[in-house]
Amino acid sequence: MAARPHPLDRAVTELLRQVADDLVMPYFRNLGAADIAEKSPGDLVTKADQLSEEALHQGLAKLLPDAVVVGEEACESDPSLKAQAGAPQAWIIDPIDGTGNYAAGNTPFGMIVALAENNRTIAGWIYDPVRKRICHAHYRAGAFIDSEQVRISSNLPERPNAALAMRYMTEQQREKALAIAEEHYELMPIPNCSAEQYLLLVQRQHHLTIFERTLPWDHAAGVLFLNEAGGKAARWDGSEYRPGDDRKGMLGASNPAIWEQAVELFERGL
Repeated sequence: MAARPHPLDRAVTELLRQVADDLVMPYFRNLGAADIAEKSPGDLVTKADQLSEEALHQGLAKLLPDAVVVGEEACESDPSLKAQAGAPQAWIIDPIDGTGNYAAGNTPFGMIVALAENNRTIAGWIYDPVRKRICHAHYRAGAFIDSEQVRISSNLPERPNAALAMRYMTEQQREKALAIAEEHYELMPIPNCSAEQYLLLVQRQHHLTIFERTLPWDHAAGVLFLNEAGGKAARWDGSEYRPGDDRKGMLGASNPAIWEQAVELFERGL
């Protein structure tokens, strides 16, 4: 099938750019103490997160009036909304991914929107409002960076590197994962931002990553982007990531062969 953007690509991209210009960037490095709160230890939310999610919600609802809208901050207020990510048609929003970086006045951070149908992501957008870079993926129709199709080279590195998101692992899991990774991979720091992590995999700056917590607003768009670009992101058992799935654990790799090797290495140890 020929590569082609999703029919709503232009409209969603324009909405992301507008919300970024109106809300996200004006608050960047301009947040007061009262504009930042802690949802749980180490998990921040800012006034910009809340306002930009509201604006994205309104704009996306106009594009597809019958679709439900599942936003990270709305789910914080009403956790039952998260199950709607598996609805017949759902917009899934992370208004600012990498809020910890954003609140500290640092990059990277990004804005993520995914469109899911019957619990499968069919389109995704990852916008970097600092670089003004848009990454887009359309199910079985390709991955794009700034409208140019992207495909990951199939060449394998001599020694792959790995960036492990281990915060939500148990202490025992972390110790085992780190021991395996130190033996077989060059360790890389994580960007603390899923929006950036998936791009690093597509650009082959990172070769492997492991996620324990896999919330839909963090991963639905990125998993599709990586897979459509020729990499592989899937559950440990090889099953497809579904946004309405509450399971934990996922591997992403810049090459399917690296993914397969990692499953074998880590499952023996974990």
